[in-house]
Amino acid sequence: MAATVRQVRPAAGAAALLALAVCLLPAVARAQLRVGFYDTTCPNAEALVRQAVAAAFARDAGVAAGLIRLHFHDCFVRGCDASVLLTVNPGGGQTERDAAPNNPSLRGFDVIDAAKAAVERSCPRTVSCADIVAFAARDSIGLTGSVSYQVPAGRRDGRVSNASETVDLPPPSSTAKNLTDLFAAKNLSVEDMVVLSGAHTVGRSFCNSFVSRVWNQTATPPAAIVDAGLSPSYAALLRALCPSNTTQTTPITTAMDPGTPNVLDNNYYKLLPRGMGLFFSDNQLRVDPQMAAVVGSFAANEMLWKEKFAAAMVKMGRIQVQTGTCGEVRLNCSVVNPTSSSSSIEQLASSTPAVDEDAIAAS
Repeated sequence: MAATVRQVRPAAGAAALLALAVCLLPAVARAQLRVGFYDTTCPNAEALVRQAVAAAFARDAGVAAGLIRLHFHDCFVRGCDASVLLTVNPGGGQTERDAAPNNPSLRGFDVIDAAKAAVERSCPRTVSCADIVAFAARDSIGLTGSVSYQVPAGRRDGRVSNASETVDLPPPSSTAKNLTDLFAAKNLSVEDMVVLSGAHTVGRSFCNSFVSRVWNQTATPPAAIVDAGLSPSYAALLRALCPSNTTQTTPITTAMDPGTPNVLDNNYYKLLPRGMGLFFSDNQLRVDPQMAAVVGSFAANEMLWKEKFAAAMVKMGRIQVQTGTCGEVRLNCSVVNPTSSSSSIEQLASSTPAVDEDAIAAS
């Protein structure tokens, strides 16, 4: 009997390593996403998510911007695997959700939970939280900008969430080079970055994300300033709103697009040349020649931007996805499922370098 056990273990280990290798191949995972993924297993999945989003939007139009941002923050850290939703990390430590870039500014978790509950009642253990986040973002874009597009689905949920990995998120203090590099690391181009930045046309921001543009907090006492590229009159308005002692926990917010804060349009691009980009990173799109050219084209043609925005959202939704037997379909979006054999594979994957698919193709 003991001999039999010794013979099985290597095979089991080889199978686990094979599964890990497959999960680490980005091209394989992306290829498994498809439109209509739930047509036979849960045909009303997208309708149920749409209903949950519409109900939340009716109560608070601002939640749409939150859901769009939630998808972005999920995909940029560990890929689009709903890791941003986890409240507990099985491996210990702080989760993405509690990290400074997400707490307290990220919202929409309750909408995802409501959508998941509705889907679970209809199709138990079938629809992933990662796909629900992607559907909810698409529906929010439809409600705020009358933009519709199809979402390839089939993502699986991750079992790891580390606050330290939120360094992959571009901070509002990013330079043009920072932005270019962070997006390139996710296989997104400069144009993709400028396109997706247009999401700043909806939603609100906490003062802490831009206070350094209107107050020199290192001076004693803090001194009023106007950051380069910021309209003096706009700076005065922001300074009147945000106190000089603003911190991460200061609860005051302002609309990122003061003209049409709940409408997904191209007004963001029109505001940039007027010195009304709220963040330092927004102004970088205006001063960098390559980015400024793209900004100008979108300011002049809203339909062009909306078409490219939908395409960029689909492209972003393919970042480092888990599909097939990788990951899991969570029963509760905020916690991983009870420990299973698949969890050990992902825990190993979390500490294993990503496979270079181009190198494999060339070998």
